[in-house]
Amino acid sequence: MMVREPMSPVKDKNYDLIHAVQMSLQHIWQMETYIADAEDRGDKELATWFRKIQENNRKASDQGKKMLMDRLQKENG
Repeated sequence: MMVREPMSPVKDKNYDLIHAVQMSLQHIWQMETYIADAEDRGDKELATWFRKIQENNRKASDQGKKMLMDRLQKENG
């Protein structure tokens, strides 16, 4: 059985989308620390992997921001 998180605390239909974009942006920032730590240890393989995660989060946040913008324009259009 899957455990489900509690319902979103806000009843805004875009809340989950906004939260997911925020998490992606936070991960982009966090990866900077992980990349620097790996490079300080001379672990190029790990630094490269963290950069790939960072790029995936960048793509996800860009897609989410576009989706949110499109939805907000439809609501206000």
